[in-house]
Amino acid sequence: MYSSRYLELLVEELAKLPSIGQKSAQRLALHILRASKEDSLRLADAIRAVKERVGLCAVCGNFSDEDPCRLCADPQRDPAVVCVVEQPGDVMAFERTGQFRGRYHVLGGALSPLDGRNPEDLRIAPLLERLRGGAITEIILGTNPNVAGEATALYLSRLLAPLGVRVTRIARGVPMGSDLEYSDQVTLARALEGRREVE
Repeated sequence: MYSSRYLELLVEELAKLPSIGQKSAQRLALHILRASKEDSLRLADAIRAVKERVGLCAVCGNFSDEDPCRLCADPQRDPAVVCVVEQPGDVMAFERTGQFRGRYHVLGGALSPLDGRNPEDLRIAPLLERLRGGAITEIILGTNPNVAGEATALYLSRLLAPLGVRVTRIARGVPMGSDLEYSDQVTLARALEGRREVE
């Protein structure tokens, strides 16, 4: 029981965030209370702005406040090579490596029939549409190295192979069962460099 219902409400909301338990939520709430009013309001404004102004890029499906996003609009990036990932967090992970200079395509998840996620639930149709232009020569399957990610990569490789595009898979430098979002830069860079043809 907290002495303030507003503090209790803040702790409840913070505890809903991923990887934040009750004690961490309480520490964060107390930190926000101790911070200057300006700092706390800047945090509130940043949260409001991201919810009001950030959407999905119509081309790649990544989070962006512009359409197309900066990565899709960047003329220095190679439009012929597209790395297919599950979530926007995976794009950020690859970008941290500084090794990939192509474009991205975010699926919005991975195949998992047991969880009710089927091909039509993912952004596969927009990927096929992007391939119709003929400018893309390589698709790198950058899905997570877990059961759902592997199933998605296999499904996509079989779907894309007849289209005449080179399909590669990131190397096994990323541990099985992990999420790309939490992989270190060196591991992801090596995984990109060691990508291979999908059979």
